Amino acid sequence: MNTVERARVLAEPLCDEMGLYLWDVRFEKEGALWYLRIFIDRDEGIDMNTCESFSQRYNELLDREDFISQQYIFEAGSPGLGRKLTRREHFDACSGDEVRVKLYKAKDGVKSFVGLLKNPDDEGFELITKTDDEGNPTERFRFLYKECSAVNLNDDTDLF
Repeated sequence: MNTVERARVLAEPLCDEMGLYLWDVRFEKEGALWYLRIFIDRDEGIDMNTCESFSQRYNELLDREDFISQQYIFEAGSPGLGRKLTRREHFDACSGDEVRVKLYKAKDGVKSFVGLLKNPDDEGFELITKTDDEGNPTERFRFLYKECSAVNLNDDTDLF
């Protein structure tokens, strides 16, 4: 089991106990430093107190298990607005929501799409980019996960 998988296995029971949803776990190197990042959420959202409580309890688990050999910085927080969809359960949770899709290679001459995420499965998902006046899809695309360089929830457009 790699570091991310072990960190996930350690975090899941704590999230369940605290009524949280484990959105993502990342172990990333930035410059000379390693970061273990745990992204948590719940339906009503989370605040700093929730992050702090989770961090304290998870830090105790990390200290006890001691499975990361290199030095690292631990961070816990919300996946936030514009969150990345990286796992199948992310796509299931966001089905029906508006997302931004960036492709590695252009499809019909376009590399970026915005639309409603629909029908995720093990291989990919549909994106409805246009509808008629009654809300019926008039333009839809099928994307495989492996074709996408990034898929993000498009819930931050009103901020800027």
